[in-house]
Parts: sequence; C-alpha cells; structure tokens
Amino acid sequence: MKKLFVILIICTIIAPAWAQKLPRVIILATGGTIAGAGASADRAGYEAGKIPIEDLIGTIPSIKKVADITGEQIASVGSQDMTVDIWKKLAIRANQIFKNNEAEGIVVTHGTDTQEETGYFLDLVLTSDKPVVLTGSMRPATAISADGPKNLYDAITIAANPKSKGRGVLVSFNEGIFDARDVMKLSTTKTNAFGSPNTGPVGQAYDGRVEYYATSTREVQPVKPIQITADTKLPRVDIVYMYADAPSDQIDMLVGKKVDGIVIAGVGNGNFNKAYTEAVKRAVAAGVIVCRASRTPSGRVVLHDEINDDQLGTIVSDDLTPQKARILLMLGLTRSKDKKQLQDLFFKY
Repeated sequence: MKKLFVILIICTIIAPAWAQKLPRVIILATGGTIAGAGASADRAGYEAGKIPIEDLIGTIPSIKKVADITGEQIASVGSQDMTVDIWKKLAIRANQIFKNNEAEGIVVTHGTDTQEETGYFLDLVLTSDKPVVLTGSMRPATAISADGPKNLYDAITIAANPKSKGRGVLVSFNEGIFDARDVMKLSTTKTNAFGSPNTGPVGQAYDGRVEYYATSTREVQPVKPIQITADTKLPRVDIVYMYADAPSDQIDMLVGKKVDGIVIAGVGNGNFNKAYTEAVKRAVAAGVIVCRASRTPSGRVVLHDEINDDQLGTIVSDDLTPQKARILLMLGLTRSKDKKQLQDLFFKY
C-alpha cells in the first residue's frame, strides 16, 4: 500500500511533464483566403483575412493531440496586398521564436497569390533549421468543403514532425509538401493549386502522417543569412514582361527611376527582342543589374546560350521564376553589386 501511494505521488509530480511532451508550434497568421469570409457558402466571392487565427485553430480541435498550438496575428491581408514590411515582420518574429526557444516549429497562414514569394523570402533570411511551413486555402472558411482546415492540420503536423527539421521553408497544400524555393501557384481556383514543375513535391502529409521522399540539393539556409531588421531597406527591383513586339518603354522608365535591378520575364530561354536588347544595354550602362528570367513555368535560363551575357552585361535566374528571381536579387544587392557574386547566388540558392 505504501509503495502504491509513492507511485501515485510520483505520477502526480511527473504527469504535467508528460502533458508538455507535445511539440510546440506557433502559427503566424497573415490573412488570406484561409481566413476569408463570404456572404454565401456556395458562392466564390469573399473578403480575405476576416477570421482571426484563434477561430481557425478552433475548427480543428483534434490538432491538440498533435501539438501545443498558439497563434499570433501578424497581418490580416489578402496576399495580393503582401508587402516587404510584412515579410520583415514575419522574418524578425520567426527568428526571435527560434532564438528564444519558444517553439519547435512555425506555421504561416497566407493567401495563395503570393505565398510562393513569401516562402522563398523566408527561406533566404531565417537563421534556424527548425521547420517553417506555409499554408493557405483556395476556398474561404465559410465555403462548402473549405480546404483551409485540412491544409492547416497538415501544415501543423509537418511543422511538429522531427523529420521536417533541416529542410528549409516548406509549403503544405492539398496533402503535398513542397520546397518553398521550387513551388509555384499553378491554378487560379482549383484546390490542387500548387506544384513544383521542375522538381515535384518533396513529400506528402496524409492521415496525420508525414513522409518525405526527396531532398533539395540547393543550400537549405544561406551560409551567411541576410540579417533582417525593422530598419532593413531592400533595394528596388522590378519585373518587366516580354511579349511579341514589346517596346522598351518600361525598361527605360525604370532606368529613369533609378531602380537597383530589373528582372526580365523573357520568352523561352530568357530571350527578348532587339528593342529590349538595346534598352538592356542602356540599363547596364546606367549601373542597373539586369537578370534574365523566363515567363515559361518550367526549365531554366542558361547562361551564355542564345544571349551572350558577358557581352550584354546580364545575369540569369537559373530555374527561378521571375518573381523569385526578384527576391534573390533584392537580397543579393544588399551584399554586393558584383555580377559574378550575384550570379553565384542564383546557382547556389
């Protein structure tokens, strides 16, 4: 009897410790469709970012068995209104969370329109190898068969899973797990909106299980991460779209505005017409860094192929989309304007 009493006392003391064994996951909410509310459950119209993160967590009570969840509202916007300032807030808070050992993983809820851009930005500036997972939805929270709760559940299970550590920033959508560098939005309305045309998904989340079957060979974290602070001012880099018979007006206008860099969403292998070629020469002469990318959703832009980049003074995006090439160039320009160093970043990250 005495032994039984001692055992009960011990269990009472250590039970709270057992209860705290669940991994801690902090959700940083930014709004988007996943937090959207519409007037009708069967119509597409809605207002993004209306539902607070606490209410979204409440839609999946079973997640409490997976992780110790807390939520913070960083912003409440549709992702078409995402800004560099919000990116900086996310990065600063995420780095702080991991530095202070506040969580084992982070989930970022985000609108789908620019989710791939935010994911890649964070991948380049976060300093920890702990999991950061972005997710969202294609249907608002008030819609029939809203996909947000399932996507959020999967993202939390991924962030809480030890196998997710050291993989860089990830995107979880429609049960697929994607590397933030390679993922892009491929559909305007379908729930399977995301994919990685060049590489495919790196894993899958299904029935609460997380499985990985691919690993990116790119640098997961920069050797010397860009240190983002509230005072960090990123250089201005703009994107110009190439199309048949396009005039050079946009390039010349941006040079006149003294932008730091221009990414050209070229045709095919990052190609552009004679008018663009002459405008690019003027831009380079004015000290603007020009990066050739492609509007084509897969493949890579090859250095010194159809265009002599050394002669023209351009660099190439490799297999980054124009919107992601812009982000890497913005961050790269905080270090250097040397074209060789900048080109090395595109082949490395």
